[in-house]
Amino acid sequence: MNRLTLGRMLNSLRRRGLLALLFACALCLHYPLLAVAADAAYRLNPGDRLEITVWHEENMHSEVVVLPDGSVSFPLVGHVPAARKTTEELAALLRERLGKYIPSPEINIRLLAAEGNTIFVLGEVTRPGAIVMTKPMDVMQALSVAGGLTQFAHKNSIRILRREADGHSQTLDFEYGDVEDGENMEQNIVLQSGDTIVVP
Repeated sequence: MNRLTLGRMLNSLRRRGLLALLFACALCLHYPLLAVAADAAYRLNPGDRLEITVWHEENMHSEVVVLPDGSVSFPLVGHVPAARKTTEELAALLRERLGKYIPSPEINIRLLAAEGNTIFVLGEVTRPGAIVMTKPMDVMQALSVAGGLTQFAHKNSIRILRREADGHSQTLDFEYGDVEDGENMEQNIVLQSGDTIVVP
Protein backbone atom coordinates (compact mmCIF):
# COMPACT_ATOMS: atom_id res chain seq x y z
CA MET A 1 0.00 0.00 0.00
CA ASN A 2 1.53 3.34 -1.04
CA ARG A 3 1.45 6.52 1.07
CA LEU A 4 -1.21 8.17 -1.08
CA THR A 5 -3.62 5.26 -0.62
CA LEU A 6 -2.90 5.11 3.13
CA GLY A 7 -3.47 8.85 3.44
CA ARG A 8 -6.82 8.61 1.67
CA MET A 9 -7.91 5.78 3.99
CA LEU A 10 -6.95 7.76 7.12
CA ASN A 11 -8.77 10.84 5.86
CA SER A 12 -11.85 8.73 5.18
CA LEU A 13 -11.69 7.26 8.69
CA ARG A 14 -11.33 10.74 10.20
CA ARG A 15 -14.38 11.98 8.32
CA ARG A 16 -16.43 9.06 9.58
CA GLY A 17 -15.19 9.42 13.15
CA LEU A 18 -13.79 5.90 13.04
CA LEU A 19 -10.15 6.70 13.76
CA ALA A 20 -10.92 7.32 17.44
CA LEU A 21 -12.89 4.08 17.53
CA LEU A 22 -9.99 2.10 16.09
CA PHE A 23 -7.63 3.66 18.64
CA ALA A 24 -10.02 2.78 21.47
CA CYS A 25 -10.24 -0.80 20.22
CA ALA A 26 -6.45 -1.06 20.18
CA LEU A 27 -6.35 0.11 23.80
CA CYS A 28 -8.98 -2.46 24.74
CA LEU A 29 -6.88 -5.24 23.21
CA HIS A 30 -3.85 -4.23 25.27
CA TYR A 31 -5.70 -3.39 28.50
CA PRO A 32 -6.04 -6.99 29.81
CA LEU A 33 -2.26 -7.38 29.64
CA LEU A 34 -1.82 -4.19 31.64
CA ALA A 35 -4.44 -5.30 34.15
CA VAL A 36 -2.69 -8.63 34.72
CA ALA A 37 0.59 -6.82 35.37
CA ALA A 38 -1.09 -4.53 37.89
CA ASP A 39 -2.70 -7.48 39.67
CA ALA A 40 0.56 -9.42 40.10
CA ALA A 41 1.74 -7.54 43.23
CA TYR A 42 -1.71 -6.75 44.60
CA ARG A 43 -2.69 -8.45 47.87
CA LEU A 44 -6.31 -9.34 48.32
CA ASN A 45 -8.57 -7.82 50.96
CA PRO A 46 -12.07 -8.51 52.28
CA GLY A 47 -14.57 -7.02 49.83
CA ASP A 48 -12.49 -7.66 46.69
CA ARG A 49 -14.34 -9.36 43.82
CA LEU A 50 -12.67 -12.19 41.85
CA GLU A 51 -13.40 -14.40 38.87
CA ILE A 52 -12.08 -17.94 39.32
CA THR A 53 -12.09 -20.45 36.47
CA VAL A 54 -10.79 -24.01 36.13
CA TRP A 55 -9.79 -24.96 32.59
CA HIS A 56 -12.03 -27.63 31.01
CA GLU A 57 -14.38 -27.57 34.01
CA GLU A 58 -17.46 -25.57 32.99
CA ASN A 59 -19.10 -25.97 36.40
CA MET A 60 -16.05 -24.53 38.14
CA HIS A 61 -16.46 -20.94 36.99
CA SER A 62 -17.37 -18.55 39.80
CA GLU A 63 -17.42 -14.89 40.69
CA VAL A 64 -16.60 -14.65 44.38
CA VAL A 65 -16.12 -11.94 46.99
CA VAL A 66 -13.43 -12.12 49.65
CA LEU A 67 -15.49 -12.48 52.84
CA PRO A 68 -15.02 -10.39 56.01
CA ASP A 69 -13.05 -13.28 57.56
CA GLY A 70 -10.60 -13.10 54.60
CA SER A 71 -11.72 -16.32 52.89
CA VAL A 72 -13.38 -17.20 49.59
CA SER A 73 -15.78 -20.06 49.02
CA PHE A 74 -15.20 -22.36 46.02
CA PRO A 75 -16.79 -25.67 44.93
CA LEU A 76 -15.30 -28.91 46.30
CA VAL A 77 -12.82 -27.16 48.62
CA GLY A 78 -15.14 -24.93 50.64
CA HIS A 79 -13.64 -21.87 52.35
CA VAL A 80 -10.04 -21.03 51.44
CA PRO A 81 -7.98 -18.22 53.03
CA ALA A 82 -7.44 -15.41 50.50
CA ALA A 83 -6.76 -12.14 52.33
CA ARG A 84 -3.18 -10.80 52.02
CA LYS A 85 -2.45 -13.27 49.19
CA THR A 86 -1.74 -12.34 45.57
CA THR A 87 -3.99 -13.87 42.93
CA GLU A 88 -1.16 -16.25 41.98
CA GLU A 89 -0.68 -17.37 45.60
CA LEU A 90 -4.41 -18.01 45.89
CA ALA A 91 -4.38 -19.93 42.59
CA ALA A 92 -1.52 -22.10 43.89
CA LEU A 93 -3.46 -22.87 47.07
CA LEU A 94 -6.59 -23.75 45.08
CA ARG A 95 -4.52 -25.97 42.75
CA GLU A 96 -3.24 -27.84 45.79
CA ARG A 97 -6.71 -28.26 47.34
CA LEU A 98 -8.49 -29.11 44.07
CA GLY A 99 -5.74 -31.58 43.13
CA LYS A 100 -7.41 -34.07 45.47
CA TYR A 101 -10.46 -34.11 43.18
CA ILE A 102 -9.22 -32.98 39.72
CA PRO A 103 -5.88 -34.14 38.25
CA SER A 104 -3.50 -31.18 37.68
CA PRO A 105 -6.18 -28.45 37.63
CA GLU A 106 -5.37 -25.30 35.64
CA ILE A 107 -6.75 -22.33 37.59
CA ASN A 108 -7.06 -18.73 36.46
CA ILE A 109 -7.97 -15.92 38.86
CA ARG A 110 -8.83 -12.42 37.68
CA LEU A 111 -9.32 -9.43 39.96
CA LEU A 112 -12.62 -7.85 38.92
CA ALA A 113 -12.77 -5.09 41.53
CA ALA A 114 -10.37 -4.05 44.28
CA GLU A 115 -13.24 -2.79 46.38
CA GLY A 116 -11.79 -4.06 49.65
CA ASN A 117 -8.48 -2.21 49.43
CA THR A 118 -9.65 1.29 50.30
CA ILE A 119 -7.99 4.03 52.30
CA PHE A 120 -9.34 7.46 53.23
CA VAL A 121 -7.74 10.91 53.13
CA LEU A 122 -9.46 13.62 55.16
CA GLY A 123 -8.86 17.28 55.90
CA GLU A 124 -6.71 19.83 54.12
CA VAL A 125 -6.08 18.09 50.80
CA THR A 126 -7.35 19.12 47.38
CA ARG A 127 -9.52 16.01 46.86
CA PRO A 128 -10.44 14.39 50.20
CA GLY A 129 -12.23 11.05 50.13
CA ALA A 130 -11.75 7.35 49.52
CA ILE A 131 -8.91 5.93 47.40
CA VAL A 132 -8.98 2.37 46.06
CA MET A 133 -5.44 0.98 46.02
CA THR A 134 -4.79 -1.39 43.12
CA LYS A 135 -1.12 -1.69 44.10
CA PRO A 136 0.98 -0.93 47.20
CA MET A 137 0.82 2.77 48.11
CA ASP A 138 2.72 4.80 50.71
CA VAL A 139 1.59 7.95 52.51
CA MET A 140 3.24 10.41 50.10
CA GLN A 141 1.70 8.63 47.10
CA ALA A 142 -1.75 8.72 48.72
CA LEU A 143 -1.44 12.44 49.43
CA SER A 144 -0.42 12.97 45.82
CA VAL A 145 -3.47 11.04 44.56
CA ALA A 146 -5.59 13.23 46.84
CA GLY A 147 -4.28 16.28 44.96
CA GLY A 148 -1.66 17.35 47.51
CA LEU A 149 -1.96 19.55 50.58
CA THR A 150 -3.85 22.84 50.60
CA GLN A 151 -2.16 26.06 51.66
CA PHE A 152 -3.90 25.79 55.04
CA ALA A 153 -2.58 22.32 55.90
CA HIS A 154 -0.46 21.78 59.02
CA LYS A 155 1.91 19.54 57.08
CA ASN A 156 3.95 18.37 60.05
CA SER A 157 0.91 17.30 62.11
CA ILE A 158 -0.51 14.64 59.78
CA ARG A 159 -1.78 11.44 61.39
CA ILE A 160 -2.53 7.96 60.06
CA LEU A 161 -5.33 6.18 61.93
CA ARG A 162 -5.11 2.40 61.72
CA ARG A 163 -7.38 -0.33 63.07
CA GLU A 164 -5.63 -3.67 63.47
CA ALA A 165 -7.26 -7.04 62.78
CA ASP A 166 -7.63 -7.65 66.53
CA GLY A 167 -9.74 -4.48 66.83
CA HIS A 168 -7.08 -2.31 68.45
CA SER A 169 -6.43 1.14 66.97
CA GLN A 170 -3.22 3.08 66.69
CA THR A 171 -2.21 6.54 65.54
CA LEU A 172 0.93 7.04 63.46
CA ASP A 173 2.48 10.51 63.14
CA PHE A 174 3.65 11.79 59.77
CA GLU A 175 5.70 14.95 59.26
CA TYR A 176 5.34 15.84 55.61
CA GLY A 177 8.12 18.44 55.66
CA ASP A 178 10.71 15.92 56.89
CA VAL A 179 9.83 13.30 54.29
CA GLU A 180 9.69 15.97 51.59
CA ASP A 181 13.27 16.88 52.53
CA GLY A 182 14.37 13.24 52.45
CA GLU A 183 14.53 12.89 56.24
CA ASN A 184 12.84 10.33 58.53
CA MET A 185 11.76 8.31 55.51
CA GLU A 186 10.62 5.48 57.80
CA GLN A 187 7.48 7.57 58.40
CA ASN A 188 6.47 7.07 54.77
CA ILE A 189 4.88 3.71 55.49
CA VAL A 190 3.07 1.45 53.04
CA LEU A 191 -0.62 1.87 53.80
CA GLN A 192 -3.04 -0.90 54.72
CA SER A 193 -6.66 -1.28 53.74
CA GLY A 194 -8.83 0.83 56.04
CA ASP A 195 -6.11 3.35 56.95
CA THR A 196 -7.29 6.95 57.32
CA ILE A 197 -4.90 9.85 56.71
CA VAL A 198 -5.96 12.99 58.59
CA VAL A 199 -4.44 16.29 57.41
CA PRO A 200 -5.33 19.07 59.91
